[in-house]
Amino acid sequence: MRVLVVDDETAITELLSMALRYEGWEVRTAGDTASAVRAARDFRPDAVVLDVMLPDADGLTALGRIRDHLPEVPVLFLTARDAVEDRIAGLTAGGDDYVTKPFSLEELVVRMRGLIRRSGAAAARNERLLTVGDLVLDEDSREVRRGGDQIDLTATEFELLRYLMRNPRRVLSKAQILDRVWSYDFGGKANVVELYISYLRRKIDAGRQPMIHTRRGAGYVLRAAEPEQPPGCGPQSAPGARDTP
Repeated sequence: MRVLVVDDETAITELLSMALRYEGWEVRTAGDTASAVRAARDFRPDAVVLDVMLPDADGLTALGRIRDHLPEVPVLFLTARDAVEDRIAGLTAGGDDYVTKPFSLEELVVRMRGLIRRSGAAAARNERLLTVGDLVLDEDSREVRRGGDQIDLTATEFELLRYLMRNPRRVLSKAQILDRVWSYDFGGKANVVELYISYLRRKIDAGRQPMIHTRRGAGYVLRAAEPEQPPGCGPQSAPGARDTP
């Protein structure tokens, strides 16, 4: 599930991002209306947490502009104003729920689950599989299979593979992988990416045609394995020649 969190207070967006990612959801953040609208258009969230007070427009205006791109997306308003009139205004403008600051993370997450369930977004994504060649990843059951064989992955390995499978045949840099999978900067310790790529290769590619490839100086790419050709087929190789892995 994808959630867009819009608030101009960095501490709040970081806190909510952490809590929602813990639920297994993908999170994008924005600090003003303009960036929120761009994120809604590009990220296509399943739900939005939206602060009523933003630096460049109020949340009701932001809601209208977001709904121009996503007419049915459920929106939970987040605000410090607790007056009945404010709650009514937000709900009348098209908001689906309303939480006031300070708030309980547990309550907000429960409310988000309810919004997504009622919107039908969860049902629409239910049983969605990511498939690249003979590699299949089930985002709901968190099961991974290659050629029908189950592959057991750690939580971090799963997130890394999911990111690669959502971007097949696209070269992803170490910086991109760090930002998306680990969600923070390792301060130059990009070797953690190399380490986890090696873990994945042992489990995904061991004894099979490789799917995870290194582009020296650029990053990593996942693509479907080329089918093995029977003996005698394909271009002839010079005696003693070997393919480069």
